[in-house]
Amino acid sequence: MKSRLALLFVGLLCLQVQGQSIERFSIDSGGAIATAGGIEIMYTIGEVNVAERTSPTVSLSEGFINAPLKISVNPAVFLQGPLFNPATPGLMNDILREDNHLPTTSPYGDGMTVNANVFNLGGASGTGPASDNIVDWVLIELRSDGDSSNILASRSALLQRDGDVVGLDGLSDVVLFVSPKNYYVSIKHRNHLGIMTSTSVALSDTAAVVDFTDANNQITNGTNAQTTFGAPTDVVAMWAGDVNGNGQVKYLGPNNDSVGIKDNVLDPVNGNPTGSNFFAYTGYDNADVNMNGQIKYLGPNNDTNSIKDIILAHPDNGTLSNFFPIFAQIPN
Repeated sequence: MKSRLALLFVGLLCLQVQGQSIERFSIDSGGAIATAGGIEIMYTIGEVNVAERTSPTVSLSEGFINAPLKISVNPAVFLQGPLFNPATPGLMNDILREDNHLPTTSPYGDGMTVNANVFNLGGASGTGPASDNIVDWVLIELRSDGDSSNILASRSALLQRDGDVVGLDGLSDVVLFVSPKNYYVSIKHRNHLGIMTSTSVALSDTAAVVDFTDANNQITNGTNAQTTFGAPTDVVAMWAGDVNGNGQVKYLGPNNDSVGIKDNVLDPVNGNPTGSNFFAYTGYDNADVNMNGQIKYLGPNNDTNSIKDIILAHPDNGTLSNFFPIFAQIPN
């Protein structure tokens, strides 16, 4: 840590009365006592040492007491992709977990890792309900109260089937090491459009619930920034289909996501021996729009049709145009 100059009128003054004697004692890493105009000042330089001074009748401890530099947050979100054809109504599918496709390292570049057992049945204990199984990784961002385009902190987290966003143990509230105050909270996912709160939220070391899922009490910034299509009754979910990660969902037109699916299917690294548009492969891939672990450009239950259905379901696409784009409504 950088050195600081701390001018203390009384850095730490311990008075021990032994007859008529007075002892001055300062716990520090440097400094002195100066006298001017009849006033005596004790000052310290550098980081103050934490220590204790005792006498037969007095015990005095010294050090800094700081406000907690961390906040806890308990977000709730649904992803549209794994809500299509749910195995259990009201819960997202967790096929990526079931088929062992979930990576133990976050896809968001912050180096966060977990033990694979936290994906299952409520974290490492393995004794929780199936609703606590992990669907995928998400990214939490805290943005400035004064400028929501300014990202102050971010952290990878895990998403449970019931929409709870939890820490890397698969159960706990998410902790970020920032000062307690107001922040805009945003949630991002690798192939869904990101979302952000419409107002800043007071965050502290007591976990704050930030529920993005309630269709009747929406807190999401923008208009139709989330969708009810494919979601349970009275629930909104993040728009699926941002295959190329550019903050848009497009079925046709320039930079559309359908081409991203086709390119991945045709890529030899994914095992397509003949270059067939009907080839399907399995894995953890942004082109897997419905997150069922299978990537298909053409053929039954393909991911391209999922994007088309999503585009046509948007409330603002009154003409049912295949070229209609959906945009994330988060400041860049």
